[in-house]
Amino acid sequence: MHPPFTITHLNPTVTRWIEQEAERTGLTAEEVVRQLIYRGLETVRPTSSRQRFHDLDALIGTWSEEDAAEFNLALADHSQIEPALWP
Repeated sequence: MHPPFTITHLNPTVTRWIEQEAERTGLTAEEVVRQLIYRGLETVRPTSSRQRFHDLDALIGTWSEEDAAEFNLALADHSQIEPALWP
């Protein structure tokens, strides 16, 4: 059995961030804190050996379907293969 923990005296900004992250991800605040602890202790290892960056994480799920369609349309030309470059 795992011992229960209660964390008190957190900075209001930290508390607010945890609550917002829980709402954004659909997790409970406890699950968010648990993930933070595991990551802090490096017990959760990425499946890839490549370094992972999280500087754009806040943008995940913020685009509407229209935004995504516009983005994909703007990139469509970049998916074309130039036959002259592949003899």
